[in-house]
Amino acid sequence: SARKHRMQRRKGADALPYINHPIEVADLLANTGKIDDPAALVAAVLHDTIEDTETSAEELERLFGSEVRRLVECVSDDKSLPKAERKRLQIEHAPELPLGAKWIKLADLTCNVRDIAADPPADWPVERRRQYLAWAEQVASGCRGSNAELERAFDEALAQGRRLLEEKQ
Repeated sequence: SARKHRMQRRKGADALPYINHPIEVADLLANTGKIDDPAALVAAVLHDTIEDTETSAEELERLFGSEVRRLVECVSDDKSLPKAERKRLQIEHAPELPLGAKWIKLADLTCNVRDIAADPPADWPVERRRQYLAWAEQVASGCRGSNAELERAFDEALAQGRRLLEEKQ
């Protein structure tokens, strides 16, 4: 994951190295969600590789196995679709995700909500950030019932994000 994302940066004003994000997602699974499933933890670290790098699903399977591939594919957008369609499909498909993918999705959303609130992309006005939080809440709602601690972490991040956005009014 570090090699695949080595030239990428997060969108926030601080432009942190991208690899921090998948590590944070895996850390949430392990330390907040108390998840010790090896495939889920590996997939958490690799969750953006198909979507955001030149990595193929076949390469993931060859290197990490079919379960890691399946989980990463489940949380990857089809970049050939328009962004609005991809966002709609994430809301629609969240309830149907396998358990490990729901964990990864919740942790990913939690990290993204924290980042959008604390270190947003410079070109994102408050209203766009507010819309992102509302969308993330809809996706997370489809992942409910999968891990109470990850759900609690998401809820706390969402509440904190909304508080920070209100202060910017």
